[in-house]
Amino acid sequence: MTKITVITASGLKNLELAQKFEEQLKAFDAEVYLLNLMSLDLPLYTSESDAKHDAKQLLGPWFDVLHSTNGFVFLAPEYNGGIPPVFTNFLAWVSRSSKDWRECFNGKCGVIGTYSGGGSGYILTAMRMQLSYLGMNILGRQFLTHASKPLDEKAMLVVCQQLVAHSHL
Repeated sequence: MTKITVITASGLKNLELAQKFEEQLKAFDAEVYLLNLMSLDLPLYTSESDAKHDAKQLLGPWFDVLHSTNGFVFLAPEYNGGIPPVFTNFLAWVSRSSKDWRECFNGKCGVIGTYSGGGSGYILTAMRMQLSYLGMNILGRQFLTHASKPLDEKAMLVVCQQLVAHSHL
């Protein structure tokens, strides 16, 4: 069975969007895990905090889920034209959770999206660049939603189908 982890960097509209992705992915018989990054309450990553903490232990049971998942959906609001600190902090800790800093994401398929108050073009570009640098294959279609631009549910259905198919390889 294909395992997909849906990750949100917000407890508000992006969490609602994450729940819609979770529901749709389950309809394609994927085993889906929903992770709200704020629930991890990770310390700020610095060289000092790295020396004090074991990243694998900080991630707890999510370590195994993240490393064994076949594909990802990443949803985050735009913060000052970029990625929210909780998202970048999470990636820093995950990259320190094993000897190969790309291990968790390398070669896996992913989808990116946002629900933000503004234009939100910057976060999607930033997420695509950062996740690609980690070795992920981010699908071409991305999701940009806000109060005046509701989610295109038909597009979400197609992308979820593609994600499950590409993650199953």
